[in-house]
Formats: sequence, structure tokens, C-alpha cells
Amino acid sequence: MKKHLMTLFIIMLIFQAGCSMQDQFHHHSIRTVGTVSKEYPSSNFIPKHMNVVSIGDSLTEGVGDTNKQGGYLPYLQTQLEALKGIKSADFDNYGKKGNRTEQLLKRLQKVEVQESIEQADIVIITIGGNDVMKVFRENINNLQLDVFQAEKEEYRIKLQQIFDTIKSYNADVGIILVGLYNPFNTWFSDITEVNEIIHSWNEVNIEVVGENNQALFVGIDDLFLDQGDALLYDDFFHPNDKGYQLMADRIFEKITNGETLSSLTEGNFIVDEKETSS
Repeated sequence: MKKHLMTLFIIMLIFQAGCSMQDQFHHHSIRTVGTVSKEYPSSNFIPKHMNVVSIGDSLTEGVGDTNKQGGYLPYLQTQLEALKGIKSADFDNYGKKGNRTEQLLKRLQKVEVQESIEQADIVIITIGGNDVMKVFRENINNLQLDVFQAEKEEYRIKLQQIFDTIKSYNADVGIILVGLYNPFNTWFSDITEVNEIIHSWNEVNIEVVGENNQALFVGIDDLFLDQGDALLYDDFFHPNDKGYQLMADRIFEKITNGETLSSLTEGNFIVDEKETSS
């Protein structure tokens, strides 16, 4: 176990060498115009405006996106604009590569981020991958599963603080937490401990989501498990364009659950409880 994890840690450092920790905002807005529902007198009759705030790490910033438009965001934009009842959608992207939960908590104190969340209908979060990497770095001489279990509890506390902070800005906002994935599964499928760690930390994600109203967990680990490095960028760590597209597909699928989002801009989105435990 220890030998396997040390080998993987060295590989992770190489793949993440391009991820600097500079503390700058990567922020852009995307505006879309959709179609008017012909149903009357349903709530879809008058198309509504929708605000989405994306926060988190490199998956939100869009590292690996060759178009440099924010990873999964433009794909999700295209899908949302086709929905009945959505006249337009604005996305505010506050993703920053290298961010961990503690750094995201500090970023949430920024006035610009707070004001965006106050006006948001949905907040989408990608976080946790760098927290796992921090455990690797700080415990390279004692890489045991129990070390990750202990650190996982600290991650749980900070993740709940992130949810609490968001809700303190906007009690009605819907929160979507995107899960973790293992980018090394194809090349190092024999190192089963990494999958165990990712699964265990995703269980924390699911539990925290389950303890919060108007929250949804979106798992993506199976996407990368099935297709491996075909969905990864040149660094073999971050998603490529296809990977981000599949992430957007999964997010859209989960938040709509096969229905139009007639009440999405009122802070209510459709959740199949069976999905939150999958």
C-alpha cells in the first residue's frame, strides 16, 4: 500500500506541475437566450432569467479546456438555453486551480463572490481534489488509508462550512456539488487504494449534501472509470473538452431529472433522492 501510494504521489506531482497557486480570479460571464414555452397558463409561460455561480478549483476554472471558456460551463449553457421557461442564463465563474476547501472558504469572503451568490439561482461547486493531494504531500512518509480517513473528517467540516456560508448569503439558492474522480485509473488500475480513497471522500460529499436542503450531489467518477485517459487533457490529470462535455451532460441530467426546470429560478430544482446515494 505504502509503496503504491508513494509511486502515485510522484506521478501526481508531475501531472500537476502546471497548476500554480496564484490567487487571482478567473471570472467571465456567459449570457444565453432560450425559447418561450407555449403552454398556458403554466409557470413556463413567461420565460425567466437564470443566474448560475460556479466556484471551486481547476475543474471550475476549466484547466484542460482548449477553448478556455470555463470547462463544462459552455456545454451546460447550451443545454439550459434550450429549456422551456429559461429566457436567459448568466454564469459567473470563480474557479481557481489549486484551491482547497480552506482556500475556497476565504474566496467566499470576497465581496464580488458574495454579491454574485446573493443573486444566484444555483451555485455549482467542484472541490476536494486538492485536499486529497495535500494529504499525499504532507504524509509522504506515512501513506496509509487511515491517514486519509482522519483528514477526511476535517474535509467534511470545511465542506459544511462552505455550504453554510453560501446559505448565509442566499437561503433559497440551490447548491450542486460535483464529485471527485480518479484520473489514474487507466494506467494504474492495480493501485486499488486510490479508488477506495476517492469513493470514501465522495461518500462524505453525499452525506453533506444529504444534510442540506436544496442540495444535489453529481457523481462523475464513473465517467472517467469507463473511458479513462480518453477524457483527459495532455497533462493526464484534468478533463479534456470531451471530459468537460460529459461533466456538463451529467450535471444537466441530474438537475433536470428528465423534466423542464419550471421552478429552477425560484430556488427549487428537481431531485431524485435515489440518485443522491448512488
